Amino acid sequence: MLARESDKVFAGSVPKVYDTYLVPLIFEPYARDIANRLSLLPVSRVLEIACGTGVVTRAMSSALPQSVQIVATDLNQPMLDYASSMPVSRDIEWRKADAMALPFQDETFDAVVCQFGAMFFPDKPKAFSEARRVLKKGGSYIFNVWDRIEENEFADVVTTSLASLFPEDPPRFMPRTPHGYHDVASIQRDLSSGGFTAPQIETMSSRSRAESPRVPAIAYCQGTPLRDEIEARDASRLEEATDAATQAIASTFGEGNVDGKIQAHIIVATRD
Repeated sequence: MLARESDKVFAGSVPKVYDTYLVPLIFEPYARDIANRLSLLPVSRVLEIACGTGVVTRAMSSALPQSVQIVATDLNQPMLDYASSMPVSRDIEWRKADAMALPFQDETFDAVVCQFGAMFFPDKPKAFSEARRVLKKGGSYIFNVWDRIEENEFADVVTTSLASLFPEDPPRFMPRTPHGYHDVASIQRDLSSGGFTAPQIETMSSRSRAESPRVPAIAYCQGTPLRDEIEARDASRLEEATDAATQAIASTFGEGNVDGKIQAHIIVATRD
């Protein structure tokens, strides 16, 4: 399945819903993992690509010495605006930037990080070559991507529930884009085409927990471009879709606190 241009639109109320619901639900453990990995490296200047609402930026801000300079970028201005409005423990350089054409000179960063952004790159080898270009020799490119949707239980249940609600044209944003770049061999080929050799790829499982089935339903249906897909079919049915997702999660995981599996690949590539 090919990504659509609308898959990259995070605007309106989406950034706030995304950060309030989706970030604690699925992103925080992987953000801490990236920050912890980075803290073990000798870095003085770090570039973040596709920073979103800044969950990794905030994790790096806490984990890294104050002397480390952090440059956080995103192509989506509403997400960048939201991220830059959040409190952090140091000065961050916020920049709008396209991963396909980074506005930085060659060999200017000790590390480049990207949390769950590579799936959205229209030309992944080109984006990887750009990350490599701005890395110093010996520098590390650390990024992660979601594994297949079947290994990510809330996303899978929500997608199935919406297929029942819109049987003639089911919304497919989740399997198409966030969970559409899970094949390790493809990732390795794209990294090789981008100039990286012998990347380390690790699959990491975690748990996604919420106080009620409604939380993940809102997170996915209203805090991602899945919302645009629902509203494109019938703008009046967003709440109905959220209710259907809530009921499906409750049927699978229970009415109270819910706990589902999440799984992602963590990739570390070094510029030779």
